[in-house]
Amino acid sequence: MERVRKTFMKRLVPTDAALPRRDSAANRFPHWKRPTFDENGMTKWGWMCQHPEKLKLGKYADIGAFTYINAKYGVDIGELAQVGSHSSVYSVSTIDNKKGKVVIGKNARIGSHSVVMPGVTVGENAVVGAFSFVKDDVPANVVAYGIPARVAKPERRRQGGRP
Repeated sequence: MERVRKTFMKRLVPTDAALPRRDSAANRFPHWKRPTFDENGMTKWGWMCQHPEKLKLGKYADIGAFTYINAKYGVDIGELAQVGSHSSVYSVSTIDNKKGKVVIGKNARIGSHSVVMPGVTVGENAVVGAFSFVKDDVPANVVAYGIPARVAKPERRRQGGRP
């Protein structure tokens, strides 16, 4: 394995040019545009929103396919935030009659198949693990997961440009 690595490294050509990060939003979405919704609230990317007029979406926000957003009482998704596929974000719940604005902070990430309930704020740079049920606020710069979601790692340190 080490021999393969050394051979590969010899083939790399040194350069003085600053290369952009491969995982940066500008690289993943060089032509990012705000979504448009059809009469059923669907986007061309396969996710939907009821009451899209009350959805605030920051630049480079990434919503996964098959995600459902109910924005009746407002949903704000910050710049660079990501919501994984098959997730649900509710600003109103008919099960327990809760309602309230949902805020997903800048650069926050929600794992696939997660559910975010009304009135919840997910802080900036927070990460919510896949299949989580978020019924309480998640502070900034933490990792949380589970049913219900609980903070697993108290502080995430930023290194490079990504937490």
